[in-house]
Amino acid sequence: MTDEKKADLAGPGIGDYDELEKILPQDYSSLLNPKETQLATYAVKDYIEENLCKELNLIRVTVPLIVDVESGVNDMLDRDGSRTPIQFHVSNDRDKNPVDAQVVQAATKWKRMALKQFDMQIGEGLLTDMRAIRKDYFLDHDHSAYVDQWDWELAISAEQRNLNLLREVVRKIWKVLKGAETHVQEIFPQLKTDKYPDMPDELTFIHAEEILERFPDLPRKQREMAILQEYPAVFIIGIGWALEDGYPHEMRAADYDDWVTETTSEAGQPMHGLNGDILVWNPVTKRRHELTSMGIRINAETLVQQLKLSGQINMLEYPYHQAIVNNEIPLSIGGGIGQSRTFMLILKKAHIGEVSATIWPKKLKDICRAKNIHVIE
Repeated sequence: MTDEKKADLAGPGIGDYDELEKILPQDYSSLLNPKETQLATYAVKDYIEENLCKELNLIRVTVPLIVDVESGVNDMLDRDGSRTPIQFHVSNDRDKNPVDAQVVQAATKWKRMALKQFDMQIGEGLLTDMRAIRKDYFLDHDHSAYVDQWDWELAISAEQRNLNLLREVVRKIWKVLKGAETHVQEIFPQLKTDKYPDMPDELTFIHAEEILERFPDLPRKQREMAILQEYPAVFIIGIGWALEDGYPHEMRAADYDDWVTETTSEAGQPMHGLNGDILVWNPVTKRRHELTSMGIRINAETLVQQLKLSGQINMLEYPYHQAIVNNEIPLSIGGGIGQSRTFMLILKKAHIGEVSATIWPKKLKDICRAKNIHVIE
């Protein structure tokens, strides 16, 4: 069981396409045709962007697709080195003024730097329409190499670095996602169906340690599947800190979310972490479905703690990390909401390729075709 838990710390959890073929629904029929799907997708997108800005006091800003390697601003996604960015050399001026660049994997660190660049005060923030490439995923029903996210960041005070603020922001985000579902069903009433229940009105907050206590013998993804049978929408708090069994609920990079700060559960139990994920039960795929990772960001103290724990103290040399240590950029809370994942859930689709144009192997496209799943090509 130990080896299984260790292997479960990152990645989608589906081993191969034979397994995926069994997982995808047998009796699937999309509630929207391809043209309607495009119209519905942008109805959801426009609603969410407008209302995230209203609820969290954000403005929309531009975001980079590529960043300078030396900046240290790219997102490594985890801390075991298993997910590396695409890197290339820009020779520029016959290699007299070259730049080594990386395609972003997420805009997590860039956004926090951008708070200063755009002079955001406490209580103000930004929203991006982020695009990224993550080449190390296994391409299945809800993971692709192409990533689109609503990456957002909000400047906060030192006094706001607590679970109360985290919960407040999560509730606002859930309100927007639920509102988007209601909005698109008014345009396309066929999306309201007893076959696939709607998202619940409220989500449940639960700490990763509490889920482990409930299901001590299960690896992480199976624990998530089990808790979602009881609560169809949850926010799992405290992802990154090693739990009672010696493993974190999931690996988290050491230099964006704060997963070391000591907290207390609602039952009074000592816990760690000011971050978490929104997960829901997907009634179409009948599996766990992650919508967003988010959290209160590290400060100077917790950055050093987390880099030491992950054996990455050398990263303090990067400009981004120096800016945090020297308190040169705002304290913040932020996250990334998967756009295609959200469209897939709200439009009740079986595959992320139905709402996102990207590359898929022939094997996967053949499986989808046989199951009446229209993957955009």
